[in-house]
Amino acid sequence: MFRILKFFVAAILLICLALAGLLVAYTVPDRPVDELKLRWTNAASQFVDIEGMQLHLRDEGSRDDPMPMVLLHGTSASLHTWDGWVDELKAQHRVIRYDMPGFGLTGPAPDSVYSVERYAKTVIAVLDELGIEECLLGGNSLGGYVAWATAVLYPERVKQLVLVDPSGLPFESQSIPLGFKIAQTPILKELMKGVLPRFVIQQSVENVFGDPSLVTAELVDRYFELTTRAGNRLALAERFKQTQPGAMATRLQEIDIPTLILWGEQDRLIPPALASRFEHDITNSQVVLFDKLGHVPHEEDPIGTVAMLKGFLSQLPR
Repeated sequence: MFRILKFFVAAILLICLALAGLLVAYTVPDRPVDELKLRWTNAASQFVDIEGMQLHLRDEGSRDDPMPMVLLHGTSASLHTWDGWVDELKAQHRVIRYDMPGFGLTGPAPDSVYSVERYAKTVIAVLDELGIEECLLGGNSLGGYVAWATAVLYPERVKQLVLVDPSGLPFESQSIPLGFKIAQTPILKELMKGVLPRFVIQQSVENVFGDPSLVTAELVDRYFELTTRAGNRLALAERFKQTQPGAMATRLQEIDIPTLILWGEQDRLIPPALASRFEHDITNSQVVLFDKLGHVPHEEDPIGTVAMLKGFLSQLPR
């Protein structure tokens, strides 16, 4: 009996030591924003005072563009998700993008409010700061939800929409990125404040690509490092609590501006079948599906997807 007890004590001790080792190995403290700026800003980056935040923003392209374009990223992403599109658009268009509150170099909102209404208000604050009366507003996933919610709440400021695998309607996911699951699980989200294995981020990014082999080490580095920006991990958990799809679903039919809807048919997070619902409810909308792409088609194939945007723009009256 004594030997059995010694065995169990030793086993428990070994398990505790192994867990402690894992915690040490995967402990990732918050990174200060000034450290991250060294790698994730460029000459186009600027920090503007918006709602008590130093919001990371890039405003590129032609200042003669009569209809500037504002692009909003999705959950746990950053303005970098639009790099490919901006490279193709900025020769002829003015393109504005920013790290939304709670993400990227912008970091958490001072009051920890992450409702869709607050995100829409931030869009308007950015437009006001830049002296823009009206714009084409685009977004992916959460950014898509914010884009169409802004068109509902501030219709005089949004003249065209581009929605890329947008959120905002109730849905059931086929597969949820591991990082999102952790951020929505009470015990695990507390652990995530200080512990974040890189493989969690890699799996999460691969989950939203139609072809996971396209996910590079540099891409994972970007998502991983910006997730650990001071305050972002706590903000992610709050965003999931506060910005739930469905709250404004009944107002989708109020939108009657030209709208392009792009969707990856390999999207396992938000079902591609919802594209027809958006097309049905939004007057003057059109859908383009990409059979091999996932939840972030603009990042997975920027050239192929931006070509659809260029075609859409060419149809608009000047």
